Amino acid sequence: MSVIALGINHKSASVALRERLAFTPERLPEALKTIRSNAGCDEAVILSTCNRTEIYCFGEQAKAQDVVNWLAQFHQVGEDELNQHVYIHQNIEATRHLMRVASGLDSMVLGEPQILGQVKQAYQQAKSIGTVQTYFERMFQQSFSVAKQVRTETDIATNAVSVAYAAVTLAKQVFGEFTGKKVLLVGAGETIELVAKHIYEQGAKDIIVANRTLSRAEGIAEQFGAKVCTLSQISEEILTADVVISSTASTLPIIGKGLIEKVFKQRKHKPMFLVDLAVPRDIEPEVAELDDAYLYTVDDLQDIVASNMQARSEAAVEAEAIIDGKASIFSDWISSLDSVDLIKDYRTQSIATKDELLSRALNQIQAGNDPETVLIEMANKLTNRLIHAPTSALKEAAENQNSEQLAIMKTVLGIQ
Repeated sequence: MSVIALGINHKSASVALRERLAFTPERLPEALKTIRSNAGCDEAVILSTCNRTEIYCFGEQAKAQDVVNWLAQFHQVGEDELNQHVYIHQNIEATRHLMRVASGLDSMVLGEPQILGQVKQAYQQAKSIGTVQTYFERMFQQSFSVAKQVRTETDIATNAVSVAYAAVTLAKQVFGEFTGKKVLLVGAGETIELVAKHIYEQGAKDIIVANRTLSRAEGIAEQFGAKVCTLSQISEEILTADVVISSTASTLPIIGKGLIEKVFKQRKHKPMFLVDLAVPRDIEPEVAELDDAYLYTVDDLQDIVASNMQARSEAAVEAEAIIDGKASIFSDWISSLDSVDLIKDYRTQSIATKDELLSRALNQIQAGNDPETVLIEMANKLTNRLIHAPTSALKEAAENQNSEQLAIMKTVLGIQ
């Protein structure tokens, strides 16, 4: 039996090649069915995300190159080109790879949590098609359990490793929670959209997105139940803001020290947390001189991110140890299945020998032969048949002076 994991990811292939090898939801059922019939896979799961395309295959006849050839043919990609970028893991290494992927150890952002949901979805899709059975049911469930253990027992996902998430995490440390807090987001690019997502997930409900173009701001606001305003209205909205996070492409500061001084006088010096993620700056650095303003720049957050990445790297070492142990346990289970098949084959062979000789003896008795003579003959033949292979093996081990093999066979044969 063979377990294979192969594919490409952000480390082994370009975006262009990853796009060509991606599986759309519409074609995934066809892919799962054809890989099982054409590549020797008894069970199969296909994981396809923006950063990776991976195929997990299990079967007695499964061969890695057959799966690579199928993948190349399915997507009309040259086999030579694919072979230059594909990675292949087999048996225990395939199991370990799946556990690392599910735990976020193989992601572009170390420890990112989204990949676990994507692996679960791939497993569910394959299960609905019928390409997940006994072996992959256990392998994937074990991987989900390992991913949960890694997140519970290590700090792999507890530290912010993007400036957007670091900004939100820092704000939460200041306020404890966002319930009842007003958040003003300035800008409507990818960074602000990511900030909005993180801060909404952390419980913020009173969010305002300010942007020069309202249509872009509305696109973000709709996702999180936020309000919108123009940049010219910032002076009004900032009066009651607790958190201000800005990231625009402006070449000049949007929020100046004078505006914040004026705001503090009107709000009786209620503290304000400000984060400037823009380069060039959106918020004048002099704002940090004000007693009630807590201003952080992108450089401050980069230092936090770098520190957190180091912490995640240290946690990854602990995670790898957990995965190594669990992968070995699963590998032992796979090996035990081979033992079960071996025992089954041995019993089947022995019973077939018994049935053959018994049938012959009964026929002889029915033909009038002496029963005692027939039984003695059957007993002798049955004994000779059953001890022939062990006797030959014992002789060979003795001739080769293989004491270790002789000791094992002595135990197996029950010789005292």
